[in-house]
Amino acid sequence: MAVRRARTTRRATVADDLFSAASTLRSEVALRRFATDASIPAQAKSGLVNEVFGGKVHDVTLGVLASAVAHRWVAGRDLADALEHLGVMAYVKAVGSETPRLADELFAFAQAVKVTPDLRDALSDPVRSAADKRRLIGNLLEGKALPATVALAGQSISGSHRTVAVALTEYQKVIADVQAQGVATVRVARPLPDAEVDRLAAALSAQYGRPVHLNLLVDPSVLGGIRVEIGDDVIDGTVSSRLDDARRRLVG
Repeated sequence: MAVRRARTTRRATVADDLFSAASTLRSEVALRRFATDASIPAQAKSGLVNEVFGGKVHDVTLGVLASAVAHRWVAGRDLADALEHLGVMAYVKAVGSETPRLADELFAFAQAVKVTPDLRDALSDPVRSAADKRRLIGNLLEGKALPATVALAGQSISGSHRTVAVALTEYQKVIADVQAQGVATVRVARPLPDAEVDRLAAALSAQYGRPVHLNLLVDPSVLGGIRVEIGDDVIDGTVSSRLDDARRRLVG
């Protein structure tokens, strides 16, 4: 148990380090240009990494950074984006068996941002500092969600994505990739019993040949039935859809 906790703590630390390094590269133009310049020897770039980040980040993080700057990058921003992606992966691996809960909480927070104009405006306000936005997220989530959820929600306002919603969607995709599973958004008129959720997940998993995580979204406008969106596929068996079909046939 102690070993597992230490591994979890290390992965969370590495994730935070990677987010911080990505932020530094985005804000320090000269550093970013040097680290991604293909004409500069990898050894020189690794030396700079040690000079800038040595003693400030975990040894694992330092190794990841040294390896990253040795690669060829098409655009300077790609390095920071890749480090952010690795940070998300590290948090996913840190939560282990609680990954489904992490996915559910990120989805729920994304929906809260979508349907709450005041929250959405506060998180997108260019005048409001990133630190202030993270405090707001902390006040909303701390004690109610996993620390990883709080951290990723905070990262969503300062990373590479243009909006919080886009960032959270991408983070959910990372979770699915790490877990080698699909993600289905399921719209229903009212909450489904656990047994029905399990049957639906099993049926979709069998159909797509891999585990499928369900994001349940209660939407009274569907009236009844169910609508499943997974990748580019849409399975629409809602009452509202059938009524629309009937109206079109009558008009036609």
